[in-house]
Amino acid sequence: MFGVKVVTAAAAVVLLMACAGPTPALADTIEAALVRAYQNNPQLNAQRAAVRSTDENVPQALSGYRPKVALTASGGYQYQDIQLTPGTAPAHGTTVPHSVGLTVSQTVYNGNQTANKTRAAESQVSGAREALRVLEQTVLLQAATIYMDYLRDSAIVEVQRSNTRVLEQTLKQTQDRFNVGEVTRTDVAQSEAQLAAGRTQQLTAESNLTTTRSNFRRIIGNEPVSLAPGSPVDRFLPKSLQQSVDVSLTENPNVTAAMFGIDVNFLQVKVNEGALLPTITVQASAQQANEQTIQSYRTFGASAVAQLSVPIYNGGAEYSLIRQSKETLAQQRLNLETTRDQTRANVVTTWGQLVAGKAQVSSAQAQVTASEIALNGVREEAKAGQRTTLDVLNAQQALVNARVALVTAQHDRVVASYSVLNSVGRLSPQVLNLPTTTYDPSVHYQQVRDSWAGVRTPDGR
Repeated sequence: MFGVKVVTAAAAVVLLMACAGPTPALADTIEAALVRAYQNNPQLNAQRAAVRSTDENVPQALSGYRPKVALTASGGYQYQDIQLTPGTAPAHGTTVPHSVGLTVSQTVYNGNQTANKTRAAESQVSGAREALRVLEQTVLLQAATIYMDYLRDSAIVEVQRSNTRVLEQTLKQTQDRFNVGEVTRTDVAQSEAQLAAGRTQQLTAESNLTTTRSNFRRIIGNEPVSLAPGSPVDRFLPKSLQQSVDVSLTENPNVTAAMFGIDVNFLQVKVNEGALLPTITVQASAQQANEQTIQSYRTFGASAVAQLSVPIYNGGAEYSLIRQSKETLAQQRLNLETTRDQTRANVVTTWGQLVAGKAQVSSAQAQVTASEIALNGVREEAKAGQRTTLDVLNAQQALVNARVALVTAQHDRVVASYSVLNSVGRLSPQVLNLPTTTYDPSVHYQQVRDSWAGVRTPDGR
């Protein structure tokens, strides 16, 4: 009755994940999945577009250094009837007045507002790049997690299917023994109940796998096919918890983004203070006018003017803006401390999960080995009449639980290593050595920074 083999296809799946043996030919790897997510994830591509949009803040700020040129032209038709003095004959007639003029103005000094706006825009670009790094790390972590989720859930499905097949054989053998009077109806009912529970567990596992497959397609961009085992990325991690914390406080993009946020708000204070300072502008203009009156055929004029404007009082709004921007700066400094504290806590948490995950894998492997030995022993004892059918069924379920625990522990072990790398700020294609071209946001920035004119984007749109 109890001679069913315990080394099943499900166990092979578990061992494959545990040993991380040679990758099968044409199998999808976790590195390839990360590359696809990095290249094609729509949320990530949208954030890259947002960074390119932020790049345009710099040429907009630099425009304050450049002259402003305006060309004006007018034309029309008019009738005039003119009497210069009483008693003189009036003059009347029609003309076609037309004129053209050119005005060039240049701001010489505006309280350093242009310089501070430019530096603030550059800090905004740097902050946007750090926000992009945050999302890149998030997407890569999601991709690694869903990859391991699919491996875990598919292995659990195989474990449950194997368990169902074993329970079906157990029920058949129990029924045969009942028919010859070796066991009671209770033994048959216990086998039937365990088989029903096994089928329920299998259906649940298959449902979970269907959900995971859908999320795999959403995050990585393709259906999962022939996935190779995933491996931890411990080789890229700092050597200790303290080193991880130290690295995160300088390299985590959430922290660096908050630092650039302080720069932006500090410079905004300077911009607002510049509104209280004088403004000096120089303007040159020239105008050619024809037939403006019936007595004047052509006139030409040119001028060059320097203007000094000193604000005295404009209702107090400018003072309120200065106070407001100082409070915003103080808020951003406090936000930086909050971000650092949260980053430190995240590193400690993920590091603890990694340490626990390593121990859980070893423990789960020992549990599987012991459960297999126990199941074989219970079966042999049952043949001798020292164990009941229920004892065998319980031992079989214990083995199933141990295999599920091992698969889950292996999954958690790999995901924890990626989580630590994310929390310290090093989950990137460069660190992981992914075979892909890394997106460089500075390329677009250099293309548009010194652009004086043009409505086309660098990619031709």
